[in-house]
Amino acid sequence: MNTLRILVILPLYGGSLPIGRYAASALRQEGHLTEVFEAPEFYSAYNALNDLKVTTDRLDYLQNSFLNVIAQSILAKVETFEPDLVLAMAQAPLTQQALKRLRRDGVTTAMWFVEDHDLFTYWKAFAPLYDVFAVIQKGTFFENLEAIGQSNALYLPLAAQPDFHKPVELSSVERRKFGSEISFMGAGYPNRRKAFRELINSDFKIWGTEWEGDHVLEPLVQLKGARVTPEECVKIFNATKINLNLHSSIQADELVTLGDFVNPRTFELAACGAFQLVDRRGLMGEAFAEDELATFASMEELVEKIAYFSSRTEERQAFADRARARVLADHTYAQRMRTLLAFTAERIPGWPKRHEDSPIFAEDYPAELQADIHALLGRLGLPGDVSFEDLVWAVRQQRGRLDDLDTAVLFLDEWRKLYRKQA
Repeated sequence: MNTLRILVILPLYGGSLPIGRYAASALRQEGHLTEVFEAPEFYSAYNALNDLKVTTDRLDYLQNSFLNVIAQSILAKVETFEPDLVLAMAQAPLTQQALKRLRRDGVTTAMWFVEDHDLFTYWKAFAPLYDVFAVIQKGTFFENLEAIGQSNALYLPLAAQPDFHKPVELSSVERRKFGSEISFMGAGYPNRRKAFRELINSDFKIWGTEWEGDHVLEPLVQLKGARVTPEECVKIFNATKINLNLHSSIQADELVTLGDFVNPRTFELAACGAFQLVDRRGLMGEAFAEDELATFASMEELVEKIAYFSSRTEERQAFADRARARVLADHTYAQRMRTLLAFTAERIPGWPKRHEDSPIFAEDYPAELQADIHALLGRLGLPGDVSFEDLVWAVRQQRGRLDDLDTAVLFLDEWRKLYRKQA
């Protein structure tokens, strides 16, 4: 596929925020001109509305008005960037009115809904307004989407970003800080709170938020329950002997729900070459073979397997190596983005639109100039067949001092604009 302009819309906060960044990084690696709308930069102002001490009705009005301002900012960005695709992550601040405007203007849109559709049901109001709706679940979800008018639904499971989620060398200080016999990274959902009480006598560290009020587990929670950065997650995964990966559930009495979606931690742990014990999932068999992930289906089996694998270094490593090989082969964000773009091209007639763009190279360019242009494209991460218009955009997005060729490209662009006005 030729170079595309893609605008990725991040949420204000939440679990899909890092996933959006990985997707944007993968799109750039695939050679697409990718811009990111940094919604998190608006979050502190949005959150400040809660401190105004006004009535609930007034607060709702102010928050909705603020979200409309963000949505208008996205529309302004679309007008400037002229993307071939607007890719919104779950919880992205795109209002229904903004989505209707994009559809009216012929801008192709997609959402990657990386959430549990049973728990987060706002998809019912927004899914029909997107041209493509990618999800991490199957089953009746597709039937429900079809029933409300969304026929371009795509199963697109989560993944890992190999240049980020990878084995890393840790210092002795980092190993003491992040390492332990057993660890868990994630929020304090009811099923996790109940299960982990059985492990309090182990060398066990809990990382993540929403663990407040549990006096039994509180001594195990690291950094006083502060949010863990993606970079710290990679270190935790690499430093831990047995990484627990228990999918979330609001049902405290049901440890393993055998739910369908596979969480991002499954792929990220595997890409890091880390050993994990993960609860069985309905769609797990489509992503991994039985000898690639060590699984459990009950508390009893979890305790047994922790004891079993604790002293079996070679078996842990074998599982980790097989899982990492599978992720690198089948489950990267670059592969997910290729699937999404191919699906969009298949389902949306005439997409992507052909642009009457100018080529960069001319046959009479001196060899030295062509070499310099190739070097510039390599520095910007652009393919050799990129249009002049897209090259100009990429040059303008750079920060810092421009070199002579960068300046020449921008000067030529201004000259062309002037010439066209006079012609």
